[in-house]
Amino acid sequence: MGRQRLKNTEWAILICAVALTIIGMIALYTVSYNTEFSELKKQAIWLGISVVAMLIVGIIDYEVIAKVSPIWYVFFCALLVGVLFTTPVNGARSWFDLGSFTFQPAEFTKIFLILVLSFTISKIQERGISRINKFGWLLLILLIAGIPIGLVVKEPDNGTAMAYIIALLCILFTAGIDKKYIITVAVLVAVAVPLIYNFVLPDYAKNRINVYLNPELDPRGAGYNIIQSKLAVGAGELLGMGLLQGNQTQLGYLHPKTTDFIFAAIGEELGFIMAALIVILYVFLITKAIYVAKTAHDNLGSYIAIGIAGIFFFHMAENIGMTIGLLPITGIPLLFISYGGSSLITSFVCIGLLLNISSKRQRTIFINK
Repeated sequence: MGRQRLKNTEWAILICAVALTIIGMIALYTVSYNTEFSELKKQAIWLGISVVAMLIVGIIDYEVIAKVSPIWYVFFCALLVGVLFTTPVNGARSWFDLGSFTFQPAEFTKIFLILVLSFTISKIQERGISRINKFGWLLLILLIAGIPIGLVVKEPDNGTAMAYIIALLCILFTAGIDKKYIITVAVLVAVAVPLIYNFVLPDYAKNRINVYLNPELDPRGAGYNIIQSKLAVGAGELLGMGLLQGNQTQLGYLHPKTTDFIFAAIGEELGFIMAALIVILYVFLITKAIYVAKTAHDNLGSYIAIGIAGIFFFHMAENIGMTIGLLPITGIPLLFISYGGSSLITSFVCIGLLLNISSKRQRTIFINK
């Protein structure tokens, strides 16, 4: 049984995660050179913790983890409430300052939101797949997702809130939600977007959107970061300017270069080939996560895997997109690569869950939803 599980495990997922992490450590080496590699040293510690967390999650049956997830969901929602009473950092109340390091509960909430949504939906569907389309059950699912989404928006951290929403939509779509709900939501979004922009969004959010559409509106203010990021990516050309040689990266024009704009630093110093390799690794990782969802042993595993795939896709698309000027800046990290303990631990826990789910499948069986 043990050998069969090892054989079934989708090890390519782990290989992709390790490759991205190695690239991230190289990038952190060069961007933290002027700070005596402080971020690199801390990230190495977080990496060790992340690997341990991944192993623990990979060993414990994911069904057991899902069963206890509602307790952790409540706990982290409580932390999301508590973080609102902390001192703002860069205008957002997203971190608990624990002295030598900070803790971002919204990152860990991603995992338990996916788990509790998957567990709830799989329980609802035990008496019929179509029960998910009953309004009462659907309302319960939206309430479960809406609580942490609302709290994260309050911080404000709109990028992470969008990651939650993407995971929710992926899970609901895989669970077989009726097309009428999809069409209704699409129409509501089309109507709501201009109303939200004009009457709901705060000025800073409107400014980000306006500057995204035209960075030259405020080249020394809100448009500064995206202009410098695009300059950095363009300057790298095919092979890059070399480690520690990037003008925007090393002279302080790119900020924050260890988190939001680390892809721009990679593009400048390591070039288009390395930047393209990152995209290829992410696409392969996401494709494998979707494959795990398709071949999962049960609906629970399928929903967890597809929710994780949605998280990975959103972080890749948003971070790289905002770096090259295709999407608005939201402060979303590039998973496995950007500096940040909470993000790194969360990412490797997701890898552990994917390995766990894939180990229980039978390669010759494809679940037909």
